[in-house]
Amino acid sequence: MEIAPWFFGGHRLQIFDLRERPKFFDTVADRVWRAWWEPSGHPYSQVSNGLRDMMQGDAIPFAIVAVDGDRFLGSTLGIACDLAERSQYTPWVAAVWVEPEHRRQEIGRALVQRAVQCCFERGFPRVYLCSSPERLAFYTRIGWTPIEHGVGDDSQTVYVLER
Repeated sequence: MEIAPWFFGGHRLQIFDLRERPKFFDTVADRVWRAWWEPSGHPYSQVSNGLRDMMQGDAIPFAIVAVDGDRFLGSTLGIACDLAERSQYTPWVAAVWVEPEHRRQEIGRALVQRAVQCCFERGFPRVYLCSSPERLAFYTRIGWTPIEHGVGDDSQTVYVLER
């Protein structure tokens, strides 16, 4: 599932299914846990067990990683639902993470695009994503259409991208 590598800022970016680069499993689990689950009091094992389940399937869910050789740059997930208040929508691109020192280098965009491509390849005609309101400019700039604002306890914006 690797996409062709390209170079930027001295990095050789490659994107893989996490099953193809399992050595990054612990790093992905750690970043997802620290960014979204630890602040809510959920144990690390909940994230690592869920991610382990993702390593077993073929369609949804899946995890992808961006790397430069042996260096982890970022990751994202493709999941059935990322927002309990909108369970009618599926699938979702979720947990987009780019290491802080590599942000603003198109890695997040590349991860999101690859996750969307994976969903489309699996036969889904549209893909959803949610974010905090301050990420609106980023997601609209890369082609996502906001369809709802202020959803859930965290006042998320919900987006759709059609095939």
